[in-house]
Amino acid sequence: MLCLIRRVPFTTINSIQLPKSGKGIHLPLFATTIFLSAFLLFQIQPLIAKAILPWFGGAAGVWTTCLVFFQITLLIGYFYSHWLTSRLKPKTQANLHIVLLLVSLITLPIIPRESFKPTGAEEPIGRILLVLLATVGLPYLLLSTTSSLVQAWYTLKQTSQGKEATYPYRLYALSNFGSMLGLLSYPFVLEPMLSLRIQAMSWSVGYVFYAVCCGTIAWQVRSLSEVAPPISDENTVEMHVYTQATPVKPLLRMNFYWIFLSALGSTLLLSVSNHLTVNIASIPFLWVLPLSLYLISFILCFGAREWVWRSAFTPLPLSLLTLMSLGVLMDNKNIDLKLLIPIFCAGLFVCCVLCHGELARTKPHPNYLTSFYLMVSIGGALGGLFVGVISPLIFNNYYELPMALITTAILCLFTLYREPEERLNIPFYLEPYWTVLAGVIALGAMAFTANAFQIIHSNRRLVRNFYGVLQVRDTPLSEGVFQRRQLVHGTIMHGEQFFDATKRTHPTSYFGETSGGGRAIRYVQERGAVRVGVIGLGAGTLASYGRKGDVYNIYELNPIVTKLATTEFFYINESKANVSILLGDARLTLEHEPVQSYDVLLVDAFSSDAIPVHLLTKEALALYFRHLKPNGVLAVHISNRYLDLAPVVKMGADALGKEAVSIIDTPTSTELMQSATNWVLLSNDKATFQHTLFKTVANPIEIRRSLRLWTDDYSNLYQILN
Repeated sequence: MLCLIRRVPFTTINSIQLPKSGKGIHLPLFATTIFLSAFLLFQIQPLIAKAILPWFGGAAGVWTTCLVFFQITLLIGYFYSHWLTSRLKPKTQANLHIVLLLVSLITLPIIPRESFKPTGAEEPIGRILLVLLATVGLPYLLLSTTSSLVQAWYTLKQTSQGKEATYPYRLYALSNFGSMLGLLSYPFVLEPMLSLRIQAMSWSVGYVFYAVCCGTIAWQVRSLSEVAPPISDENTVEMHVYTQATPVKPLLRMNFYWIFLSALGSTLLLSVSNHLTVNIASIPFLWVLPLSLYLISFILCFGAREWVWRSAFTPLPLSLLTLMSLGVLMDNKNIDLKLLIPIFCAGLFVCCVLCHGELARTKPHPNYLTSFYLMVSIGGALGGLFVGVISPLIFNNYYELPMALITTAILCLFTLYREPEERLNIPFYLEPYWTVLAGVIALGAMAFTANAFQIIHSNRRLVRNFYGVLQVRDTPLSEGVFQRRQLVHGTIMHGEQFFDATKRTHPTSYFGETSGGGRAIRYVQERGAVRVGVIGLGAGTLASYGRKGDVYNIYELNPIVTKLATTEFFYINESKANVSILLGDARLTLEHEPVQSYDVLLVDAFSSDAIPVHLLTKEALALYFRHLKPNGVLAVHISNRYLDLAPVVKMGADALGKEAVSIIDTPTSTELMQSATNWVLLSNDKATFQHTLFKTVANPIEIRRSLRLWTDDYSNLYQILN
């Protein structure tokens, strides 16, 4: 791809002559401060998100909401930098910033306090934002100001000595390189090696060092005199590459263009991240990968002083946009994980290069860099708000990704055909190449629209909230005669029920009588009336096992699931057992409940194909056994397309001194619509699995040597990817 883009040589930062003593500030201190701030800024993102993830049910929306917070805080940071450098004298700037740095040290270490932990079914987005604000708000804000503020101080230093402001945007590339390194070091170095508490303490130590470096620069800035830079006689400029010797104020429409480009890149980042985490797992690795590619695109685009598009670049983003669109339209069916991740990540990267390349190509003179960064941060925040807050409220499906793909395709044509040197001697809209591509984009837009209407028409209910998209669909046996109803979350079916009165109380899908969960319930039912706990409601299928005198307590995080299970399906309402639904995260609820003395506790809390990691740790398993009778059975559903979870549960069982076996069920008959499943059953007594229900189907579980015990302080899904 690089051969398709011309990058104009520029004077490197190392060649800039800086004073060796006196009032000057040495470049290494600038570079160190900017690099360290960026490293810490982006390392805290997966760290704090992982720390609070269990508090909100392990939902994929937690990371999206965290990104919204980070982008809004980044916007406030850039606004602060812009206000500081444009309104206050250097001495006042430095004094204020030093005071804030000292105050921020009081908030360390950045460990979320237990008092902020939700108690049940609170509105998650506001709560997440509150926890982040109280835990990392001020340190993150000050880190976010560093790149633009220190670069502005560097330019001030040059002009105060009577020198022309030299090109500072490479410091922006250095900042993005530090950000990328901070991100990549988390899933591959910190997460596999250190517990969350040690990670938080280490980060806090790094922040103290940063505060010292930044405070040192601010202290030296106090002695600088402010010199007004020469201003061009021209008041405005439309689009230019930074080559002029004197600063020229950008047009207002350029500010809106920068906001648009940044917002589109941010929308692509969050919507692709959503797409991956909803269908695989909400884990730091899948948070970090898209965000790292997003940052690499910034490094690539801002590493050159001049950026010019070549028309040969056009097929690359359009080809990847086509592949991504097909993936969305196919709803990921029959797409292997080894293809799904590369297609969407490569597409995200190239599309971000398109957006950020335009930002780099149209960047203003360094005297306007704080306002430029402010526009970029406004766009980033708007994109984050659109995906993370607005879309779940106004859309009933994930429409933001198709919208972003179509908009990016239109931008691709615009960037290549607005410049005169890229056109022939005829209007661009009459050129065959442009006309064909415009037609393809129009067809893509129509395909997305038709697909959206088809999904709406084929579903009885289509609803969305913070936790994802839920569909209720009826499958016809013949014209006008419905055979069964299904509940689908993301791309995975989470329960189904027959309409036939003779069949609709039969357990289907993953909960048939020969599945691990079904066998566990049938085993304890031999004792008489039983107490059953279920984590994850779905369509309520497991309630079909309920008999008169039985008690079923079902823990469900998503209020929409509760509504659909009780209004669209019959299992709960027609169960003979006494069924109660407890709304809120299961772990938090169980932690506050008295001992329930369950005969069997079943864990089936998947969201689409993603798993809530906090429900599989050693502490979680210990909590489950606290609520089980001594002869009770714990059944954990681990059927999954991408992750090998059996060894994880086995290691937790071994650490607690429990017995664990795997039961893989592959029904041969489709009459009752039962699916192939994999369950892990745990018990205090090895003799439990000698019962006839288990003896012939229970399988031992092998543990990989490299696998480490999962705890609330440590987990690593990267090691168990299939």
